[in-house]
Amino acid sequence: MDIFSILTLAGGLAMFLYGMDVMGDNLKKLAGGKLESILSKLTSNRIKGFLLGFFVTAVIQSSSATTVMLVGFVNSGIMKLGQTISIIMGANIGTTVTAWLLSLSGISGDTFWLKIFKPTSFTPVLMAVGVIMNMVCKSDKKKDIGAILVGFAVLMFGMDTMSDAMSGLKDSPAFGQMLIMFSNPVMGILVGTLLTAIIQSSSASVGILQALSLTVAIPYSTAIPIILGQNIGTTITPILSAITGNTESKRVAIACLYIKVIGVVAVCAVFYILHGILDFAFMNTNVTILSIATIHTLFNLFSTIILMPFCKLIEKLTIMTFKDTKPRETTAFDTLDDRFLDMPSFAVEKCRELICDMIDIAHKSVSDATKLIEGFDKEAVNKIEESEGLVDMYEDKISTYLVKLAGGNLTNRDSKQVTELLHCVGDIERISDHAVNITEALEELHDKELSFSASAIKDITVISAAVNEILDLSSKALATNDLDIARNVEPLEQVIDKLKLKIKANHIQRLQSGDCSMEMGFILSDLLTNFERVADHCSNIAVCMIELAHGSFETHEYLNNVKTSGDEAFVSMYNQYKQKYVI
Repeated sequence: MDIFSILTLAGGLAMFLYGMDVMGDNLKKLAGGKLESILSKLTSNRIKGFLLGFFVTAVIQSSSATTVMLVGFVNSGIMKLGQTISIIMGANIGTTVTAWLLSLSGISGDTFWLKIFKPTSFTPVLMAVGVIMNMVCKSDKKKDIGAILVGFAVLMFGMDTMSDAMSGLKDSPAFGQMLIMFSNPVMGILVGTLLTAIIQSSSASVGILQALSLTVAIPYSTAIPIILGQNIGTTITPILSAITGNTESKRVAIACLYIKVIGVVAVCAVFYILHGILDFAFMNTNVTILSIATIHTLFNLFSTIILMPFCKLIEKLTIMTFKDTKPRETTAFDTLDDRFLDMPSFAVEKCRELICDMIDIAHKSVSDATKLIEGFDKEAVNKIEESEGLVDMYEDKISTYLVKLAGGNLTNRDSKQVTELLHCVGDIERISDHAVNITEALEELHDKELSFSASAIKDITVISAAVNEILDLSSKALATNDLDIARNVEPLEQVIDKLKLKIKANHIQRLQSGDCSMEMGFILSDLLTNFERVADHCSNIAVCMIELAHGSFETHEYLNNVKTSGDEAFVSMYNQYKQKYVI
């Protein structure tokens, strides 16, 4: 090989790896977080976990990506170590699908149907279709499909380029001697491990071997140990991912390594003992691109069959190897794992779940604060203040994570949801602040040994019930992303505004009749202002959801339209709430 062949080889390898990366990323985007959600929930038994690992990896074309997901799930407390072992075994078989796709390059023949299935025939068409879909289509899903087609075409072009660049090696005596050296099982396994560890993908390293086999005579005696080593090398990705994780996530990485190493040792022992006894004749014949895919698949099938009954023992061995000297308590914020930033739809869903917890805390604080009207309780005040501190922590953690997420490669749908959640976080934090303000107003009432009249308490009970309902609506709308529920928020907010004005008017009447004092009026005004502000923030959450779902963020325009356009649904809901909350 001359310098130009080396440059061509480097370019082909770059295209191959880039195409694989583009295809995998867009397959994950197309799945829209569903694969990650299914993987994190449906792992109740070994067989289900195995099938799930196989399916997810076959779809996203990367066992490394699947195991990194598992490291993230375990690190954040979503899954336990024992649940991951059968999934890893399924992922090991799922990753062989890529090798079978690449084996299409080995199709040969002169008939029309054989020629049409050769990548050189159909990848230019896929590339053209993919580029057109990316340029013309507006739908995220169609763009993702276009990118997958482009990625696959680039991958296959890269493979052909590598094969052409390596064609000169078939006449190189030095390369021939090197292949003979790699026929030593230990040397072959080490080389396969090292190559895969460098490029961090067994699918890619197997693809490189397949590309080489198209032009260079590689005997089975050399190919088999290299393929076995490639399976060990792919564990480098979860190992690197787990370095910054907790003990449980590190154990997942070690479990990946054990499964591969034990599988290789077991298969090697059986195969080479039989070879020593039976002297397999095929060992000196040359592999084909198809036989490499077959070896890769058979190894993972056999090792899975051998190891599947011993999942519990592998778990125990992993725990014994990496003992937990300092157990770490998991927190709600562990789900905000940086590993999930590469799974935007899943990460957005985890943020939404935390925001739902956050609004529930704020809702309870407001509810508990209004109960203080019936009887002041210092312990309840302390709990509300603690909850406010917790909500502040939620805001800080979630906002920081959403900003990180916004800087990634998001679909339009994910980008809208990130924007929506960022706005909602701020509004929920302010709702919690208003709960504290309500307690402070009632604490002042208690400290001054004042009390509201029966009429005032009746008015406050009505408006506080409306406020609790609007919080409930906002919470449900956020949790389910339900726009119909969100549309019910603004009519109730308008009713709460009217209730505030009516209660103030009633207070003036009580003031004139001597039933209330000016000092009581200031405290009542503080309560009503905070009730109104809580409703306003609920309105902001609902309007943000509605507007972003329609591709805009003109909140004032939306509010003006629903208030002045005479929208029948709005008017109907407004009248229902007006009748429900009467003073």
